Parts: sequence; structure tokens; C-alpha cells
Amino acid sequence: MIALHDLHKSFGPKRVLAGVNLQVGQGESLCVIGQSGTGKSVLLKCILGLVQPDRGQVTWNGRPIDRAGFMAGFGMLFQGAALFDSLSVWQNVAFRLRQRMSDAKARPIALDKLARVGLGPETADLMPAELSGGMAKRVGLARAIADDPSVIFFDEPTTGLDPIRARAINTLIRDIVTQTGATAITITHDMDSVRAIGDRVALLQGGTIVHDGPVTRMADAPALADFLGDGVAK
Repeated sequence: MIALHDLHKSFGPKRVLAGVNLQVGQGESLCVIGQSGTGKSVLLKCILGLVQPDRGQVTWNGRPIDRAGFMAGFGMLFQGAALFDSLSVWQNVAFRLRQRMSDAKARPIALDKLARVGLGPETADLMPAELSGGMAKRVGLARAIADDPSVIFFDEPTTGLDPIRARAINTLIRDIVTQTGATAITITHDMDSVRAIGDRVALLQGGTIVHDGPVTRMADAPALADFLGDGVAK
């Protein structure tokens, strides 16, 4: 569904991406891992069109991305949830919906999506400042799925959460991806997230993909040995 062909990106003398080739199929959940500063976020921004690669191409269903169509069909769970402080919970969830329908129509959809992530209607009129970290992530996830996207991006979905809340978010993400059939790309360094969310895992290192294979076979991959043995990555 999404393919990256020989992506290169440098910032001044610093080469971040040095020929990335990667594909993710319809309904597949791909996790991209790598140490901090290896270019995971730059890779994601290239897919989203927020950063223009120096060379190479991103295709969607075999064709160069039509940004208008692509942006209308994706959802995003940002690192830290990135909720709008001035909007209530339901207004955050329905942010995109409210651009094309009335609040009377958008609010029930927002309540339904909140229920999907385990939040009741009593949370709908709360403000982001009143939410715990785990609740904010759930609201961010509800917003990501509010418009029934065909592609969902997750940027470090468990950062800042304690292990119990992180496991809950991982389970929610896996369930939602499975139930909706959406294609998912997750940027993370948390191997618990990879095992819970991913079908495939790709390791970005030195500007290229040095490993790409099933999550179930990670232990057999020599290229992942150092990363799996890193205390930060466990």
C-alpha cells in the first residue's frame, strides 16, 4: 500500500536517510525501530510530506502520493497525544469531522470512538488538562480513528507512560488495527510495543534499513542482536 523507494535526506552535512527502501501492505502493521537520532521521525515526515526527501519517492498503491487524497485517508497518534488545549475531549476527537459536519452530527461519532478506546461519555466535556497521561493517549487514539482512516501512524505511542498503561495502549492499538483492517506504521524504540503491535519490524540504522522481517522471528535476526540487547530497547 505504501512504498519508499531509495529515500535520501540530509540536513547540511548530516546525512539522515541514505537510501531507504521499505514497503507495507494493505492491512499490515509495520514497526520501524532504531536508536534515538537515527532518522525514524524524519522517515515518518517524508511519508507524510512534511519533509521533502533529497532523492527517492514515496508511493501509495503503486503511484506517487496524491497528497490531498492521502491526507484525507490517514490518522495519526502523535507522541504525547498533542491534544488541543483549548478544545474539550470530544472536540479534539471530532476535530476533522467538525470541518465538514455540524457539532450535532460530529459529537455522537466522537462519543462512539471514545467508547472504542475505553472512555465513557463522562469524559467528553473534560479539558485536556484534566486528563491523566494514559487518558490523553486514549483520546489521541480516538482522534486518530475518528474518520475511519485506511492508514494510521503511531509516533512513539507509549512514551511517557508507566508499564501498565503502556501495555493497555499497545493492546488497544493492536485491537483497533485488527478490527478496522487499517494499515499501520509505528515509530518506536519500545520492543514491548513492537511485539504487541507489529506484524513486521524494520530496523533503521546508518540511514538505511538493515533488517526487515516478521516480529515472530526477531530472535533469529543477527542484525537485531545489538538492539535487542540494549537496555533502553528491552
